[in-house]
Amino acid sequence: MSNLGEYEMDFYQSNYIIDQQEQSYHDSNAYGNLYGSRQTQATEQHQPSSSVPPEMFLPASYAGQPFQPASNLDYYPHSSSDDGFDEEPPLLEELGINFDHIWQKTLTVLNPMKPADGSIMNETDLTGPILFCVALGATLLMAGKAQFGYVYGMSAIGCLLLHTLLNLMSSAGVSYGCVASVLGYCLLPMVILSSCAIFFSLQGTLGTASVLLIITWCSLSASKIFISALSMEGQQLLVAYPCALFYGLFALLTIF
Repeated sequence: MSNLGEYEMDFYQSNYIIDQQEQSYHDSNAYGNLYGSRQTQATEQHQPSSSVPPEMFLPASYAGQPFQPASNLDYYPHSSSDDGFDEEPPLLEELGINFDHIWQKTLTVLNPMKPADGSIMNETDLTGPILFCVALGATLLMAGKAQFGYVYGMSAIGCLLLHTLLNLMSSAGVSYGCVASVLGYCLLPMVILSSCAIFFSLQGTLGTASVLLIITWCSLSASKIFISALSMEGQQLLVAYPCALFYGLFALLTIF
């Protein structure tokens, strides 16, 4: 009985394998015939006729030769960004910061007898004035006087009053930025005076003489620049008087 059972199992397994192989073979043949027929039809459809030239199948906008790659110059135009970057001015020049002009203005203020260049002085450069105002407030703070608010407030109000006065005195006219720039640069001698106040008191005779000298220095420098920029020859003393009053307020902050 055991031999008969093994024989039946072997028989059914062999029949199953044979049937499965035959079915797979027929399926693969059918799929191959179907795929081959479709490929043949697609080839026949896409294959051009021998009587039609290949140029007929090219698009109308194609201007090149057949069987040759077209040029991509139209798709990648030459960019002019590199030339634009070369022609752009430096960043400091765009911000209005010119160290050469700042140095020339500083030397003009430090030397009251030096002639002023009106083309350079007639600029709204506020880099130097802001630095000198901060330096004045810092030196007053080192002397034990926190007067930043007074420095900024008197600077703004004084520039506004002098701007109005200079527009009334001159026919050319001047902008508020130019007035603020000139008065701010001429504040440099006052910074020197406040630096001296850190080490000794200015309430004696020597201090009073130093204060008067600094006020005269600042007012003469500012008036010289104003008459050069506004073409106000022969009116330096008239311009120097309100400038002396303006710088006298900062001198009072330095002394007391």
